[in-house]
Amino acid sequence: MKYLLPNFSHIYIEKDVKDMPLTRIALRRFWKAKIVWIDHYKDIFNRLGQDFQLQKSSMKIILAKKREPFLYGASEMIQDYDNPNTFYNTPVINCLYNCDYCYLQGMYDSGNMVIFVNENDFFDAIEKKILNLEDSSKPMILSVSYNTDLLALENILPLVRRWIHFACKKNGKLIIEVRTKSGLFSSIDDIEPNDNVILSWTLSPQIICDKYESSAPPLKSRLEAIKNAIDKGWCVRICFDPILLIDDWYEIYCEFFDSIFMEIDSKKIKDFTMGVFRMNKDYFKKIKRREPRSEIFYADYQVDNNYISIDKDKREDALSRLKIKLEKKIQNKKILIWK
Repeated sequence: MKYLLPNFSHIYIEKDVKDMPLTRIALRRFWKAKIVWIDHYKDIFNRLGQDFQLQKSSMKIILAKKREPFLYGASEMIQDYDNPNTFYNTPVINCLYNCDYCYLQGMYDSGNMVIFVNENDFFDAIEKKILNLEDSSKPMILSVSYNTDLLALENILPLVRRWIHFACKKNGKLIIEVRTKSGLFSSIDDIEPNDNVILSWTLSPQIICDKYESSAPPLKSRLEAIKNAIDKGWCVRICFDPILLIDDWYEIYCEFFDSIFMEIDSKKIKDFTMGVFRMNKDYFKKIKRREPRSEIFYADYQVDNNYISIDKDKREDALSRLKIKLEKKIQNKKILIWK
């Protein structure tokens, strides 16, 4: 699409955030971009008649102020790790990547990216919640990359760095998880590791990366980032999620697991999560109605508790077989299954 403007050629900025520190960083970073001042991000982001996929080919940034709520309770799509104090937040809406199976293309009409720059309001909300947790004997667990890949943006704005610095001050009362497909660990490798932070990488076989995650870094880059993070002493989680049951899936994933553990010492990984493809029913229908790019949306699925996934028996069989394979390399207690 040679007639499309490059990514971030325009930055839309709410007038209320023009003096925020992150806004100033963005303006220095994108000094050539055309600046458009707006009253509210929804005036741009929620416009009618947008084309998500077209906009993903020419993304724009919207800098905005997040209004309450700043925290959301763990949904059926968020693992709670047997901790009632599990939450997620949305410092960024939309992702730099555009994986075929991603629910964001059904959640939003716009492919542009909203970055909320009033970070102190997020931090204040967390401080208050820590004082009023359901189970005060356990820390608060917070996913900060639920609607985005925060680490992928680190060379644009230092968001992960700022979240790490905040979490490090909580003395075990807060654990943040930064989930990513990025290879940009180098952007934070000067920070001292801290037990309050989990860096979680999603890994897929290269054939999956090539076909369904083509806009994200290849497997090799993610593995290199993981190895560097481990060497620096960070707490690392590996996510085999989503497992896609493509042709010859069992052989492909078995070979994939073997190759992973030839490069990474499983004893140095906090845990491993695994789950099959699943998506909110309404998001799925919306994507399919828009003529999706991928055959993923034409496979046989069933509706289970308002979510689309493969047949329960197939799902449980696949996860059971793959878990048995993983148990040859990993302690059972370190394998977390998302069913």
